[in-house]
Amino acid sequence: MAQFKQKFNKLIGRNGEPDIAMLVTVSIIILLGLIMLSSASGTFAYSRFNDGYYFIKHQFLALLIGIGLFFYFSKTDYHIWKKYSIHLLIFSVVLLILVFIPGISSSANFKAQSWINIFGFSLQPSEFVKLTFLIYLAAWLEARNKKLESVSQGVGPFLAVLGVIAFLMLMQPDFGTLSIIVITSLIAYFVGGGKVSHIFMIILAGIIALFIMVQLKPYQAERFRCFMDPSYNSAGTCYQVNQSLIAVGSGGLWGRGFGASRQKLMYLPEVSGDSIFPVIGEEMGFVFSSLLVILFLILFYRGYIIAKNSPDHFGQVLAIGIVSWITIQAIINIGGMINLMPMTGVPLPFISSGGSAIMSALAAVGILANISRQAKY
Repeated sequence: MAQFKQKFNKLIGRNGEPDIAMLVTVSIIILLGLIMLSSASGTFAYSRFNDGYYFIKHQFLALLIGIGLFFYFSKTDYHIWKKYSIHLLIFSVVLLILVFIPGISSSANFKAQSWINIFGFSLQPSEFVKLTFLIYLAAWLEARNKKLESVSQGVGPFLAVLGVIAFLMLMQPDFGTLSIIVITSLIAYFVGGGKVSHIFMIILAGIIALFIMVQLKPYQAERFRCFMDPSYNSAGTCYQVNQSLIAVGSGGLWGRGFGASRQKLMYLPEVSGDSIFPVIGEEMGFVFSSLLVILFLILFYRGYIIAKNSPDHFGQVLAIGIVSWITIQAIINIGGMINLMPMTGVPLPFISSGGSAIMSALAAVGILANISRQAKY
């Protein structure tokens, strides 16, 4: 019995060990992601770069860097980041400003100015801002824990800082990533001790702001119209969601088989990025796709347990913020692809191609692992 208890404690992260269940879950998601990326991206990679392995090779490189970041952050006491929280906030703002500076800015497409080019490498600053801003917010909430009921000491400064981040991201524009940061920040604010009435007011104001933005930005209005009626302009604005639904529907219960997707053959846009889930659904079917969703839910559950048993308020807010960010992003991506919500163009965590995304996510998981080492179960 004592031996079983010792093994169980190790599994969930006791005795100074990281949460093994959480790490195994992330590892499985990454492995499945690499396998599906190799299948989904080959045709598009060859047509664009004359190299069918272009995306998988770049993903491997980013993954190696991400693993290095994971080990660094998992071995570094997470409390040290509290000391540098204000520096990380400044770093977040600087990163978002860099995308507007000629010579550094490197737009990945003509719709958004969200990338920078450093020494020949393209990076998406907003992916790293998800983590740096979250660290600042966790430290700020711990310091203001007993003052959050005051508008001037709580929700006022919170909205002011979040507003700066939101303004810079809307200028790009990158509404998808901004929505993840806003929702994650609200969850962190709630867990950190923010008043529920303040959060409801923020949500109400956000809904009004979203309505106004949709009226002012025709392409955003088009996305909402496609969500309500995918048949509207199926060859134009709603093309991607229609092709996505065809892919998922064609997969049925068990899928066409690995590598047998038809929609990836230049029908479905962004098969290596935003639209990789429909390819998974087409090739592997409903059962496998559901198991992937369950893996993300398991990751959230393990993160919740880590947060619940965190030794301090800073670790608690940071842990719940990290798993909320990853889970919410997965929900937004999958929900958009199967038309349960408007499509926003965010990648599927650990699976879609994108070096900045997987590096920042693995750094965040490293911090989560370090918190779990110190958790008091």
